[in-house]
This record gives sequence, C-alpha cells and structure tokens, in this order.
Amino acid sequence: MTTTTDVRVDGDMSRPSNKGKLLTDGLRLVHQRGFGASSVRDIAQAAGVPQGSFTNHFASKEAFGLEILERYREMTSAAVRATLRNDRLPPLRRLRAWIDGQLEYLRKEDMRRGCLYGNLSAEASEASDAIRFRVASVFAENQASVAYCLEAAIEAGELAPKTDVQELAGFIVSSLQGAILVAKSQRSPIPVERFTRVLFQHLLPQRDPASKRRGRRVAR
Repeated sequence: MTTTTDVRVDGDMSRPSNKGKLLTDGLRLVHQRGFGASSVRDIAQAAGVPQGSFTNHFASKEAFGLEILERYREMTSAAVRATLRNDRLPPLRRLRAWIDGQLEYLRKEDMRRGCLYGNLSAEASEASDAIRFRVASVFAENQASVAYCLEAAIEAGELAPKTDVQELAGFIVSSLQGAILVAKSQRSPIPVERFTRVLFQHLLPQRDPASKRRGRRVAR
C-alpha cells in the first residue's frame, strides 16, 4: 500500500530513494575505504543525502553494514548461479569461471578493493557479531556451492571418485580468500593467478570424461 508519506519521502518513483542511494553509494564507499573508516557522515555525503536520512533508514551502522552485505551477496550469488551451479557447463570449467570472474572484478580497481566479505571479516568481525555471523554464513554458502561443483566433477569423471569434496571445497574457499587479501596488499593479481595455477595444474588434475564411459562399458 502506498501512503502520502511514502510519496513524500521517495518523490519521483523513477529516481532512487534516499535509502537506495545510501546502500548503493555506501556500499561503494565501504568497499573502497573500509567499514571502520567510513563514517555515517561520509556515507551520507557519498550518497548526496542529509545525514539524518541515514538514521531514518538504519537503526545503527551495524544494521547498515548487514544491508550492504546483502546487496553484495545478490551480486556474488548471481555469479555462483552462472558458474558453480550452472549444470549446463562442464564442472571444472564452472569452477575456473567462478575464480576468473572474481579476478576480473578485482582488476577493475587495480586490486585495491579486495572482497567485501574478506574485508569485513578482517575489520568488522570483532566489533559486530551479527556481521561476523553473516560473513561466515556466506563463506559456508560458497563452500557448499564449490562442493556441489566438485561432486559434479566426480560424476563427470573429471575428479577421482574418492575425492573429499567438503575438505577440498573448504580449502578452495579459504585459500582463495587468502590469495585475494595478499593481492590487495600487493596491488597485484599474481597471488590469485598463482592460486589458480596451482589448483588446476597440481591439485585438480583433469581426467578425460571418456575414461568414465569406457569404465562403464568394461563393467558391462
């Protein structure tokens, strides 16, 4: 239901609301500067709205942090659906596309931004249990998606049947985050490129999917 108050606050419905501006521009600012270094005043100024608008829409800076996390998650979840959860692509190709997509995104700002999940985990987790729990749950979601992809790789004959997908998925998610953090500090893509190279050349040797089909014919 639309009230006169809604119309007065949002004005022209073709334009973003003040809350939308705060979330969009605030997310960009926090990703550039960091959560702790971005004050409420900084966020409001970046969005071009009165500072009082922030307190009208968010009960606290922590509440704002949780909402920008969800904004960021919408973007990263779309990438997961297009790669790790995309059953139309060969499994290990999906995994490679997911990692390459993150590196491409990081390159846009010369590796300066890093991953928002990792950034918040490092700087905001001690100050906010709510943010820490949410970041941890996103990491768990990513691990589950990587494990899903690895299970598909076993089924396709790309990985050995005895592969511990949960263990390997946890290693991939945590090691990738570490590589991104080092890449951010070095302002260089090399740590992520090295991680990718070692993962695919040494830890995930690809097997010919045809070998699985040959094995089935022999079993018959």
